Amino acid sequence: MIRYPKPLKAGGTIGITAPSSGVPEALHPILAGGIEQFKKRGFKVEVGKTPWTNEKTASAEASIRAAELNYMLQDSNIETIIPPWGGEILMEILPLIQWDQIQPKWILGYSDTSTLLFAITVITGIATAHGTNLVDLRSNEWDETTKKFMDVLTGTEGDTIIQSSSEKYQSEWNHDKQPNPYVYELDTPTSWKTLNGKPLNVDGRLLGGCIDTLQNLVGTPYANIKSFREKYVKNEKILWYLENCEMSATDFYRSLLQLHYAGWFEQSSGIIFGRTSAGEEVNGFSTFDAMERLSQMTGLPIIYDADIGHVPPQITLVNGAKAEVKVENGLASVKMELK
Repeated sequence: MIRYPKPLKAGGTIGITAPSSGVPEALHPILAGGIEQFKKRGFKVEVGKTPWTNEKTASAEASIRAAELNYMLQDSNIETIIPPWGGEILMEILPLIQWDQIQPKWILGYSDTSTLLFAITVITGIATAHGTNLVDLRSNEWDETTKKFMDVLTGTEGDTIIQSSSEKYQSEWNHDKQPNPYVYELDTPTSWKTLNGKPLNVDGRLLGGCIDTLQNLVGTPYANIKSFREKYVKNEKILWYLENCEMSATDFYRSLLQLHYAGWFEQSSGIIFGRTSAGEEVNGFSTFDAMERLSQMTGLPIIYDADIGHVPPQITLVNGAKAEVKVENGLASVKMELK
C-alpha cells in the first residue's frame, strides 16, 4: 500500500536542500527569488548550506549532501522538501540515505531529483511529487499548469487531483529573463500525441522520472521494481512516465531496451513520454522510431510530447498515485487519486 505524506499546512515549513547540484554564485538571485516567493505566501523556509554552493557538478561532497538531506527527511518540523533543481550525480548519495528513518513528507522536483523521488517511492512506498523546481517558482504569479503542484503538496490521502495539458510551452531556456508575469516564456502551442494519432485512455499507478538518470539504477538496490510491485501495488499495473533530457535517439532507444530487458515494463498499462529538446536523429533513426519499436515489443500504448520534464511547463505527477490519463486531439487530462 502506498503511503501519502501529510499535507503542507498554511504557515508550514519547507526545507531547501541540494542533494544533487547546488546553485553557482552568479545564479544565487534566482534561488533567493524562489525562496522569497514561499515566504511571501506565508510559509516558513529552512534553507540548508548545500543550495548555495556548487563544484564539479555537485553542491558538496556526497557525505555532506546526504547528511543535510537525512536531517530534513527526519525532522518532523519540516513538512515539505524542495531542492533548487536537479543535476548530475545524485545517485552517489543513495547508499548514505537512512531509508528506515524517512518521515513521509512531500518532496518535489524533476531532472536528477527524480532519481531520489523514484528510489524513495520504490524502496519505502512513500509517494513523491515529480514537478517543478524551486528556481522556477521565483515569480509573483505561477502559470496555470505549474501552480497545480500546490494541490499536491497541500493534498492528503483520499484526495482527487485533476490537471489538464498546457495551452503553450517554452521553446528555449533563459535564466536571465525577468518574470513577466511568469518565469516561463510560453510561446509554442502544446499538443500531446499518441503513436497512432487516435484518442487514448489509460490508467495505472504512476512511476517514473528522467530516463537519463533512472536507467543507471537498473540492477541496483534502489530500483527493485519487482519488490515494489509485490510490496506496494500488488495486482495493479504501473503507468510509466519518462522524459529524455540529453540523449540522442539511439541513446534513448538503448535505455528503453535496458528497462524493457530488466522487466520494468511488465505488469504495466502504458508509457507517457515528456516533451524534449533532445533526441537527435542518428542516420535517420528518430525517437519516434524508438517509441514505436518499444510499443511493438511490449504491446503498451504510448503517449508523447506530454507536459513533463525539461521543456516546461509541467504537470505534477505523484509516484505511486492512481491515475487516469486521457488524450484526444492534442488535449490531455490527468486524474490522480491519492489512495
